[in-house]
Amino acid sequence: MTFGSRLTNLSGCAILIALTAFLPSHAAEPAWGLSQLMIELGRVKQAKATFVERKYLKVLNAPLESSGKLIYTAPYRLEKYTLDPKPESMVVDQDILTVEMRGRKRVVQIQDYPILWAFVESIRGTLKGDLSALQQFYQVKLDGSRQEWQLQLQPTEKKMAALIQTITIRGSKDRLNGIEIVEADGDRSIMTVTDDLSASALNTIDCHARTRMDTGWGAGLRGGLGPGPPRAIASQQCTA
Repeated sequence: MTFGSRLTNLSGCAILIALTAFLPSHAAEPAWGLSQLMIELGRVKQAKATFVERKYLKVLNAPLESSGKLIYTAPYRLEKYTLDPKPESMVVDQDILTVEMRGRKRVVQIQDYPILWAFVESIRGTLKGDLSALQQFYQVKLDGSRQEWQLQLQPTEKKMAALIQTITIRGSKDRLNGIEIVEADGDRSIMTVTDDLSASALNTIDCHARTRMDTGWGAGLRGGLGPGPPRAIASQQCTA
């Protein structure tokens, strides 16, 4: 090979290298997996959804059904408002759980109740993308794809495992769309979550919230007097 031909080859290589600088980069993205899912979930600052929950008990021929709304505000606040068949609310903020049902209110520290704490973190830990919080209580296994994933949580603590066999959380991208809980005795519950509340659902939720505050126990709680007997208010007024 002559010096001239070698020079020509080198010039050709230099031109190719220069051209590649103007081409779009196609660097390989990291394979999607548990870490990537947690990052995506952790970016969500607030989410609202409606839910329908069906509980299948061996002693009953048909499931028990309830429905309402869920609100998550990152990183620690989780709210569940059951509207049907009876108004109930459960709100977790930091380490405080507030439950209101049947005209009574109870406030507890979740860390004083390890099983309750583990259950709360199964949902809240997933929503905030906190893998370490999940692994504190569960063996964590991810199946599926980014478009349709399934997170299986198996309790590692004996007392929790004596009650709960598995908790399976399903979703798509950075959204949850279902939670299934299988108890150790075979009973189970399936919650279907629908993202983005419609205007009619929001109106129903607001109506029920006002109804709860207009009852005697709601007014009593606002005034710091504790629960009192509720006044009869037509629930049919709150229609979707």
